[in-house]
Amino acid sequence: MLERKAVNLFWFRRDLRLDDNAGLYHALKSDCPVIPLFIFDQHILSRLEDKDDARVSYIYNAIDKLNADLKKTGSSLLVKHSTPKLAWKEILAEFDVRAVYTNNDYEPYASSRDLEISQLLKRHDIPFYSFKDHLIFEKDEIRKEDNNPYTVFTPYKRKWLEKLNPDFHFKAYPCNKYTKNFHQDKSRSIPSLKDLGFIRSSLTFPLQDYHRLIDNYKDTRDFPALKGTSQIGVHLRFGTISIRDAARTAFQAADKTWLSELIWRDFYAMILWYFPYSARSSFKKQFDKIIWRNNEKEFEAWCTGNTGYPIVDAGMRQLNATGWMHNRVRMIAASFLCKHLLIDWRWGEAYFAKKLIDYDQASNVGGWQWAAGTGNDAAPYFRVFSPELQTKRFDPRLEYIRKWIPEFDDPFLYPQPIVDHRFARERALEAYKRALQK
Repeated sequence: MLERKAVNLFWFRRDLRLDDNAGLYHALKSDCPVIPLFIFDQHILSRLEDKDDARVSYIYNAIDKLNADLKKTGSSLLVKHSTPKLAWKEILAEFDVRAVYTNNDYEPYASSRDLEISQLLKRHDIPFYSFKDHLIFEKDEIRKEDNNPYTVFTPYKRKWLEKLNPDFHFKAYPCNKYTKNFHQDKSRSIPSLKDLGFIRSSLTFPLQDYHRLIDNYKDTRDFPALKGTSQIGVHLRFGTISIRDAARTAFQAADKTWLSELIWRDFYAMILWYFPYSARSSFKKQFDKIIWRNNEKEFEAWCTGNTGYPIVDAGMRQLNATGWMHNRVRMIAASFLCKHLLIDWRWGEAYFAKKLIDYDQASNVGGWQWAAGTGNDAAPYFRVFSPELQTKRFDPRLEYIRKWIPEFDDPFLYPQPIVDHRFARERALEAYKRALQK
C-alpha cells in the first residue's frame, strides 16, 4: 500500500477569500501542504425553506471563484456536502491529516459544531487551530475594569478605540506569498447547485465598492431613496472581503460614523458570545413576561408589506424583492411589528433570517432586541417610532415609498392603516408596563 502524504487542512466557513485570511495564512506557513476545504453543511441547508435561497447562490458563487483562483496555484477546493462530523470522518479516512486550521465563528450552532469537530480530531491526535478573522476585537478582548463584559455600547466603543492599534489590528495577512504551499491537485471539482438540492437565485448581490461612500456616509445613510449605505453586509457575513480592510478604510475617513457601525458589529458578536441565551430570549429577562398579541393575519400583512403604513410596507417589499432592506427602515419596520402590532420580536427576527442575504445572527438579534426594547442598551420600551414622522424626516419626497408601492396614490388599491398609531402606542406601553410589574 502506498504511504499517504501528510497534509494539513484549512476549513473555509465565513472567510471565503484567499487574501488577508488569518487562519489560511497560518495554515500556509505550516510544515505540510494545505488542502483547502469547504463543507456545505446539511444541518444548515436542511433548514432553508426556499430552493432558490439567495445566500446559497452567493456562497456557491464565492466557492466557484475560490476554486478557480486555487486552480491558478495548482490546487483546488475539496468540497463536501454532508454534516460536518460525517465529512470529517471521510476526510480522516482519506488523508493523513496532521493539523486543521480555521477561523473563529461565534454563533451558538457554530460553537457547538466546532467543539464536536475538535473533539473528533483530538481522538486522532490532530490539533485544531482557530484564529480571529471575522472581527477586529472578539469574545472577551474588550472588557470592563472588573473583567465583566460591557453591555452598553458607548463605553464599549470608548474602550474599543482606546485599545485599537491600527498598525497591528488592521494589518493584512499576506497569504499570496505562500500559495505554493497549497496541496497540488487540480482535479477536484465542486458539486452543482442541483446536486445540493437548490436552484440559482434571481437576486443580484451588491458590489464590494464601498470605499467611495465613506466620506458622505454620515449625511446619506438615513435616507432610503439614496444609495448612501455601503451594502457590504453580505460580504462581511461570508468573508468575501476582509474586515481589516473595511475597518482600515473607515478609520482613515474624515468622519468616523461608518467605523461606529463596524464597532457595533463587534459589540453584538461579543454579546451573543457572552450571552448565547439572547438569541432566543430577551436579554433583559423581565421582558419575556410581555404578553404578545401575535395576530397571524396582522403578521402576514407586515410580511407582505400591506399594513397601510407606507414606510413600513416599502421596506418589507424591498426585502421580499431584493433580500435587502435599508437599515433605517429595518429599525422602523421592526419597531412597528413589536410596538404597533405587539408581535413577538422573535417572529420578526426569524422572518429577517429567512429573507436577508446579509443575515448575521448576532447583528440581527441585537437589532431586533434594540427595536423591541428588550435587549442590552436598547431603545427604551416607551420609545415608539411614529412611521409618519420617520417618513417626513427620511423620505420627505416619498421617493422610496413610491418606488416600492406603485399603488400608493390609489386609495382603492393601497390599504388603510392596520391600526391607529396613537392607540397602538398606548397599548404597547401598557403591555410593557404590565410585564415589568410582574
